[in-house]
Amino acid sequence: MNPADMFTQVGSVIASVMFAWAMFKQYCPYSVQEYFDKYSKRAFTFVYPYIQISFNEFTGDRFMRSEAYSAIENYLGSRSSTQAKRLKADVVKNSQSVVLSMDDYEEVDDEFQGVKLRWASGKHISKSQSVSFYPVTDEKKYYKLTFHKRHRQLILGDYLNHVLKEGNEIKVRNRQRKLYTNSGSYWRHVVFQHPASFETLAMEAERKQEIVDDLVIFSTAEDFYARIGRAWKRGYLLFGPPGTGKSTMIAAMANLLNYDIYDLELTAVKDNTELRKLLMETTSRSIIVIEDIDCSLDLTGQRKKKKEEEGPRDEKDPKPKLPKEEDSKQSQVTLSGILNFVDGLWSACRGERLIVFTTNFVEKLDPALIRKGRMDKHIELSYCSFEAFQVLAKNYLRLESHRLFARIQELLGETKMTPAEVAEHLMPKTITGDAKVCLESLIGALEKAKEDAILKAEEEAKEKEKESARLKAEEEAKEKEKEKAKAEEEAKEKAKAEEEAKEKDSSAAENAKKQVKENGFCDNGNGELNNKENKQEGFSH
Repeated sequence: MNPADMFTQVGSVIASVMFAWAMFKQYCPYSVQEYFDKYSKRAFTFVYPYIQISFNEFTGDRFMRSEAYSAIENYLGSRSSTQAKRLKADVVKNSQSVVLSMDDYEEVDDEFQGVKLRWASGKHISKSQSVSFYPVTDEKKYYKLTFHKRHRQLILGDYLNHVLKEGNEIKVRNRQRKLYTNSGSYWRHVVFQHPASFETLAMEAERKQEIVDDLVIFSTAEDFYARIGRAWKRGYLLFGPPGTGKSTMIAAMANLLNYDIYDLELTAVKDNTELRKLLMETTSRSIIVIEDIDCSLDLTGQRKKKKEEEGPRDEKDPKPKLPKEEDSKQSQVTLSGILNFVDGLWSACRGERLIVFTTNFVEKLDPALIRKGRMDKHIELSYCSFEAFQVLAKNYLRLESHRLFARIQELLGETKMTPAEVAEHLMPKTITGDAKVCLESLIGALEKAKEDAILKAEEEAKEKEKESARLKAEEEAKEKEKEKAKAEEEAKEKAKAEEEAKEKDSSAAENAKKQVKENGFCDNGNGELNNKENKQEGFSH
């Protein structure tokens, strides 16, 4: 048989097998196919001597990213750089080093105690159901480990422990803080490089040390929280006027504890279920931040406005009207969802986390949201004090004392200015960076702020006087109206009494005439009867 005939025969056999398999899949009942697949795979395992283990990127329904997957990714990074042909690169450590990892559908070999094994990367792509015109794909990445079955005990025990331990050590060495933000139900991140620290924070030294001690104690209190039966998390409420350093405080916290930051935008979260999913995908050693929570959603009166949210009712149709289409696109996150997010059952899924709320108007928030146990520590960040100014002067001008400090201290005690405004005046005003120019600029601004405050106070006093005069005039007018109404009422009563007396006299006269007409006599009011006939007879006699 020549090679051409042989290839023709092989091709014919392959085509026949493929045709038979297609017919089998199309016309054979599903139960028979399932039975065939089950026992064919079981038969194949007797011939195939290798075991495969898959490590998926996410556990459950994409609720949490697998820590084992992250450790394996770090572990395979150094090996893939020398074996894989397609690599992915990432820059770490302030753009000073590059970390490589193997791309999808790549394979690398590894050896442990003389045993050879193979790692492969892959992903499952599925189209999720969506109303959008463009299909949305859902990627589920995984690593697959393949090894001979006679090394089962060694691989499942020592080798996997070795991979996880070394992968976590590499993660710590290459760790860089990340700043996350939510896009739909997923997190996206950039490298967090904010330079803020508690040393440069414009605040009184005693208060800063109190906050630092609280943070450090929390970060080392895992056993304590486990012993008392509480989730290892802590809530901070930062409140105060705009420009007092709330965002800078959060950055200083992250740099102190080496934590990642998850900046949660509530208006981008569809509902409570999506909020819970975002919570599950956060990692340990992180700070979850909701800035300006009083402006993010209406969380101040939702429990009192349920009837209003149901929509107006028609008298003929008792059913509530459906919300408008634009309203249905707004976030459906409720106060209850936020409360469960902060300290519900799902909040304990990860340990060592801080939850930070910031607000400019703490009085607007629902008391249930900021009570102790949810927001454990309340930190007020107010206007700039002289001690805070000294920190800023040291940071910006490298000054610890100056003859103008006394005047600044006096002015700071008499007027209000935020640390952000003070810092702006301390920015270099000349090429040479003359500190005196900056301090004089600040003094001028403080004096102007003082004058403005005095003028404002005078205007408020005048407005108050005008308001008092107006109220007094209104009260006097009301009193006059009352007196006038009272006089009119008395006049009406007097006129009514006179009218009643006239009617009484008229009625009595009418009664007398009637009696004379009917009986020939009348009552004269003195108990005597007047009789005309008797009088006439007396005269005749």
